Amino acid sequence: MILFNSAEFFKAHEVWEELWLSAGETDKLFLQGMIQLAAAFHHYTRGNLKGTKSLLEAGLDKLRKFPGEYRGANLNALRGAADGWLAALTSGGPATLAEFPQIEFVQPRQ
Repeated sequence: MILFNSAEFFKAHEVWEELWLSAGETDKLFLQGMIQLAAAFHHYTRGNLKGTKSLLEAGLDKLRKFPGEYRGANLNALRGAADGWLAALTSGGPATLAEFPQIEFVQPRQ
C-alpha cells in the first residue's frame, strides 16, 4: 500500500503479484483488483489513457465485491477516488487530474 501511495505503481503491482501467487481465493480476487488499479495508474504515467480506463474498470469491478474496509484498507475511499478518475477519462475530461488516489489505512476496531 505504501508503494501505491508513493505513486510507485509498477513496484506495487509486482509486490501484489507475488502475494497473489500464494493467496487464497478471496484474497486472490482482492489482490487482482489492486494489481489492476496499480497497473492502470502505471499506464497513465506512460500516457496510455485507453489502458488506464480499461484497467480501472476491471480493477473496480473486482473491488466492488468487497466491503468498505478490507485487509486494513478503506476501499470505500479508494473506489470513490478511482471512480472519479474513471469518470474523467470516460467523459473526455482533462488528461491530468489533481492527485492519484491514495489507499487510506483503517484503524483496527477495539
